[in-house]
Amino acid sequence: MDRERGKRLSLRGLGRIVAEANAAKDLEEMLRVMVERIHQDMNVDVCSIYLTDARSGRHTLSATVGLRKEAVDQLVLGPKEGLIGWVASQMEPLNIGDCSHHPRFKYIPLVGEEDFNAFLGVPIIFQGALLGVLALQHRNSRPFTEQDVSFAFTLATQLASHIAFAQLTKTVVAPSTGESEGQWLDGVAAAPGIGIGTAVVLYELTAMHTIPDRIVTNTEAEKSAFVRALSAVEKELEVLSESHEGQPPQQRELLEAYSMILTSSELVDAVLESIEAGTWAPAALRTAVEELACKFDVMEDPYLCERGRDIRDLGRRVMDKLLEIEGGDVTYPQDTILVGKDLGPIDLIKVPKDRLRGVISERGSAFSHLAIVARTLGIAAVTGLGDLPLMQLDRREIIADGYRGRLYVNPNVTVCREFRRLAREEQKLSDFLEGFRDKQAITPDGEYVAVLVNAGLPEDLPLALNAGAEGVGLYRTELLFMTQGRFPTEDQQVVLYRRVLEAFHPRPVTFRTLDIGGDKPLPYFPIHETNPFLGWRGIRISLDHPEIFDTQLRALLRASEGFSNPKLLIPMISGVAELYQSLTHVDKVYEELRVEGRQLDKPVIGAMIEVPSAVYQADLFARHVDFLSIGTNDLTQYLLAVDRDNERVAKLFDALHPAVLQAIFHVIQCGERHQLPVTICGEAAGDPAATLLLLGMGAKNLSVNAGDIPKIKWLITKFPRSRAQELLRLALDMESSEAIRELLRNELDEAGFGALVHPGK
Repeated sequence: MDRERGKRLSLRGLGRIVAEANAAKDLEEMLRVMVERIHQDMNVDVCSIYLTDARSGRHTLSATVGLRKEAVDQLVLGPKEGLIGWVASQMEPLNIGDCSHHPRFKYIPLVGEEDFNAFLGVPIIFQGALLGVLALQHRNSRPFTEQDVSFAFTLATQLASHIAFAQLTKTVVAPSTGESEGQWLDGVAAAPGIGIGTAVVLYELTAMHTIPDRIVTNTEAEKSAFVRALSAVEKELEVLSESHEGQPPQQRELLEAYSMILTSSELVDAVLESIEAGTWAPAALRTAVEELACKFDVMEDPYLCERGRDIRDLGRRVMDKLLEIEGGDVTYPQDTILVGKDLGPIDLIKVPKDRLRGVISERGSAFSHLAIVARTLGIAAVTGLGDLPLMQLDRREIIADGYRGRLYVNPNVTVCREFRRLAREEQKLSDFLEGFRDKQAITPDGEYVAVLVNAGLPEDLPLALNAGAEGVGLYRTELLFMTQGRFPTEDQQVVLYRRVLEAFHPRPVTFRTLDIGGDKPLPYFPIHETNPFLGWRGIRISLDHPEIFDTQLRALLRASEGFSNPKLLIPMISGVAELYQSLTHVDKVYEELRVEGRQLDKPVIGAMIEVPSAVYQADLFARHVDFLSIGTNDLTQYLLAVDRDNERVAKLFDALHPAVLQAIFHVIQCGERHQLPVTICGEAAGDPAATLLLLGMGAKNLSVNAGDIPKIKWLITKFPRSRAQELLRLALDMESSEAIRELLRNELDEAGFGALVHPGK
């Protein structure tokens, strides 16, 4: 019983310690609060925190209860000196009953620790870097209990982010004029660019999950309140759309899409039905929003997965109106960097265009709508910073480095000067690239590379055409299915597909057939699996449901009548048997339509290489299809076993990993042997560094996001394929993606293209 009581007290204490640390006004107060509360809750004789200097590796006693106060900031240990140095060098806990017998023990008269025998040291680690050591001591000559070790370890883990943030935001009294980069926090590089300005923190007004369940009798009043709240938010969207003259088309399209979500029958009907059953409106809204958002959360496709975030953002806004929560007016400085825990696109759009310089969001990925809008606006975005007390940033001077995914707080003079220089260069580059939108990408040694676009909605087409796309390398047909309340009819699909073909004719359009599954279910076709990422998805579902597959094939072939530019792409092929079955379906549908009198050309068909098994069977695939397409996002994910939308492992996701490069090169060589076109899709195709290697591999078709088209064209027109081949030979001999990226960055810098990938200093 005492053991369980102690465990509960410890957990309660942990929450209090973290909360009080978060409320501290500066680093010194935070450390003081930490040692005092830990000393009290764990009932130890000594609690100390040593902070480690990242450059020298030396450890300074920064706060203590139990040792002499005059030793604080005076006791400095070498990198491996004493028990603290041992814990730091090993980066693991040390728990001993008689510290004087440890070979690394060092007696230091200054601190007054001669009466303490037992020692427990735990490293404080954040984002893989050692911040310091938490040290506990007591007089008894026995080790600390397992519960003590576990609690101390948990404490160090929980407090690490707070210490890192406090160090970062500590006021610089005398800014350095040296070459130091200053301090920063690493996140996800969601949109390239340099943002310099004043942080404006948006506070989350409503936590949806806290809304309680209540039973009501006046259901008509509840329904009326919900409808009024819905109308108020819809009106706000209309005002936003009308008040931002000259905004990019995709912003207007996004606001229109949000209005469609607000009025969608799936959301509205679910809320009204719940109210009719006796649930008060806020709880009905909470449940409906979460259920709809969860359908997108489990999807593997990062673009679709992020739609759950959009739905929650809209739900929160309706809830604000429903609960009559007023957030007050926000004032935006001339150079605003928007900061928040989970920002959405509307938060960006609300800021006057001439004042917004960047965005920082604790959550989110490079595939979120927030990141997409940021790239469209040409502003830096850093996301995925983890659970940090970002609210302390309000009105501080910060820098958002969208190239490296870094947040700088209170940057020194040298850092500010360098980033302002980079920002000026970036603007010059953007103006310069306008001239490459309508040019063909031909290398100095005469090699032509087609630069195509990735798309998925009709609204994407004008943006792609304006950016200079030479065709559609990947059209995600599943987005049509995702926006419906049921399977779209054959005729509905024909209308959409013809619209795309007409927009780009005679330029090629590659339609990927339906790519859904257990990890990406349709709202009206739910699938529940233990491991959806390796489950029933893509072509597997299509082959198991020929009524769905054949209907889409009929629509695609009917839409192609009279056009010479359509191609069909089969996704997630993992074996030759699946390819055979898919081709059999295409042949059957083609013959049926010919019998019906349709004047059709034989469809051009490709296989998508995005799983490891397909890489090793690419030669076999090439005998049966007209082209191959490499999906670098999924291929990287499956080869490296890294969830590309998981913030915790995002840094491991790298298409420049040697294994990924070998796989891509192998497939391109297969295409050359069979004289078969190969298209490279995904983020790697739009990465200038990766483009150099793809060029060296012989890639002739790159499919990229619309915003990347001008810079990729510029790079290709100025960079000889012969030099790219030399770089490829060097890269293939390297052992890590870090070494390869450094090679390519240096090459781009020396060749005058450093601005495309410059990480900032």
